[in-house]
Amino acid sequence: MEPSQISAYGCADITPIAGEDYVRVNSLVEKPSVDEAPSNLAVIGRYVLHPSVFDVLEETGPGRGGEIQLTDALQTLAKGDGEGAGVYGVVFRGRRYDTGDKLSYLKAVITLASERAEFGEDLKTWMKGFLARTAAWLDARSAES
Repeated sequence: MEPSQISAYGCADITPIAGEDYVRVNSLVEKPSVDEAPSNLAVIGRYVLHPSVFDVLEETGPGRGGEIQLTDALQTLAKGDGEGAGVYGVVFRGRRYDTGDKLSYLKAVITLASERAEFGEDLKTWMKGFLARTAAWLDARSAES
């Protein structure tokens, strides 16, 4: 992830595990500033959690934004010992969209829709026409200036 975007996400400091496709999470920071971020690895919110997380959440006070943050509970588990302790993650290398961001949501809808067999080609044809009309409109406006 681009460092300038990390403040919108939780961020992880990790240790790779030799020969494995997952990593040990050493620490997490919820929505850090660029200066506070331990890495450019965002926590994108797909979890398999041990039930002990509920006990930790009960003891977790409000964090960033005045809210009880799951990231803070995971931080406690990452640094803990015993049953349910330890946090592991997979470094995702695929295509990802943030549907909480309006522009990224639109990009996701357009990209995925254009790949659909039942209407992808029609959508791409429409988009080409739309972009051509938009370009012509912009050209006309700049000629008026």
